[in-house]
Amino acid sequence: MSTLRMAAVAAPFDRDLEGDFDRVAALIATARADGVGLLALPEACLGGYLANLDGGADGPPALDVDGPEIKRLAALAGDMVVAAGYCEHADGRLYNSVVCVTGDGVLGNHRKVHQPLSEDATYRAGDGFAAFDTPVGRLGMLICYDKAFPESARSLALDGAEIGVCVSAWPGSRTNPAADLAQDRWKRRFDLFDQARALENQIVWLSANQSGVFGDLRFVAGAKVVDPGGEILAGTGVAAGIAVAELDVRQALETARRSMGHLRDRRPAAYPALATGGEELAAARY
Repeated sequence: MSTLRMAAVAAPFDRDLEGDFDRVAALIATARADGVGLLALPEACLGGYLANLDGGADGPPALDVDGPEIKRLAALAGDMVVAAGYCEHADGRLYNSVVCVTGDGVLGNHRKVHQPLSEDATYRAGDGFAAFDTPVGRLGMLICYDKAFPESARSLALDGAEIGVCVSAWPGSRTNPAADLAQDRWKRRFDLFDQARALENQIVWLSANQSGVFGDLRFVAGAKVVDPGGEILAGTGVAAGIAVAELDVRQALETARRSMGHLRDRRPAAYPALATGGEELAAARY
């Protein structure tokens, strides 16, 4: 069995794209020196996130997935697999996206499906989840609020994802903020979602997040690597940093699923609302 050294980043990013690339280059260099093969950078790390979620914030620079900035990211990645968030421009529309690259180019791209608060004033929504093969295994990617919906990670796991990579710009609570971010209720939810998505799908989970303050938002950091049993193998807490863990992914999945296989033991016929979408049920209740 072979092991994979993987890492998730918590770091601040802003509108200074050159400064962001400098930070990305330094983080990749640090990870490479530590033997990391898979690195997850935060949501919107190329150009920064929105300054607020009230609907009036200027967005980050719009980049083409086939453009020079993503090629620059791929060149920095080299022999590593790197996932990074950016604002994607395609067909005259903007998407909150995450791209996965190596030095050979783009391996996968995901557009954020679930949009919190007024994020839809800036971005269009993506329309699905798909796993893809990489040199370090089969990956599935999500962005921030996507992980609050169990169907998102489950779709990726059913598509064969061995590792879930969730990149975020997840802030602390706006309505009842805690002086200590470690005690913030939104930090607690961030961590619970990470552990639950890993455990319920019995997959490895990398969670990257922004840190620091940008505009009205104070990010909770909390980058981590979670094993298929929902245990946090490495984490940054509420500080900027790199969470690094080494794991034999295939063996970890086999061990977790040996007796109780959460994907194997599903009973789809017992959940008809999932097949129909459940819109009428949801409307009737709320």
